[in-house]
Amino acid sequence: MADLFVRSSPLDPAAEPLLEGLISEYDGRYGVASRPGGARSEILRYPAEAFAPPLGAFLLLQRDGETIAGGAFMSHDDETAEFKRIWTRPDLRRQGLARQVVPALEESAGELGYTRAYLTTGFLQPEASALYIALGYRPLFDTAVDPTLYRSLPFEKHIGRRAGQVGTYPVHAPAASFEEATKRVAAIKAEHEAKVSSRLASYRASAA
Repeated sequence: MADLFVRSSPLDPAAEPLLEGLISEYDGRYGVASRPGGARSEILRYPAEAFAPPLGAFLLLQRDGETIAGGAFMSHDDETAEFKRIWTRPDLRRQGLARQVVPALEESAGELGYTRAYLTTGFLQPEASALYIALGYRPLFDTAVDPTLYRSLPFEKHIGRRAGQVGTYPVHAPAASFEEATKRVAAIKAEHEAKVSSRLASYRASAA
C-alpha cells in the first residue's frame, strides 16, 4: 500500500506514536528537567482545536494503517501559520519522509489562505535545521553564531499565493548567554501562545 496522508487530531489514537515519539526524543536530547513538566508539557501546550480547520491542521503520514510520520500547524494571524509536531518514526528516517511532510503542511496551510510558514527547531537538532534550509526556509538567526545562544532556532518561508517571495522578518541577534536565551525563548513562546489563544477566541465567538 502506498503512503497516505490523513487529516487527524492530537486526540486521535492514531496520533499517539507521533506525540509519544516526540516526547521521547525531546526528553532524550534535552533532558526531562530542561523545562517544567518535561517535553510532555510542551507537546500538550495547545488544545487540539488549535490544530483543526479553519485555523490549523494535523496531518499523519500512514503506511499500511500505521503512523510513520506527520506534522501540524496552528494560526498566529491571517498571514502566518506555525508548523509544529514534525516527526518521522526513528527506524524509517533517511527515507525522505520529512521531505513529504513539510510540503504537505505548506499545501494545506496555503489552502486555508496562509502566506507565511513559521517554525522552530532546537539547538541540538542540526539535522532538522539542515532539512528546513534545504526546503527553502530562511533562518531568522545568525547561522554563524553558536546555536546555544538562541536555544530555539526560528525559520520562515512564504507559501500559498506568496510562494517564492523572499521573507522580510528581521534576523534575531543572539543572546549573551544560554540562560538569557532560555528566558527569551520562554517569552517568545508566551507571546505565540497568546496569539493562538486570541485566534481561537475570535473563531469561537464568530462561530457561536
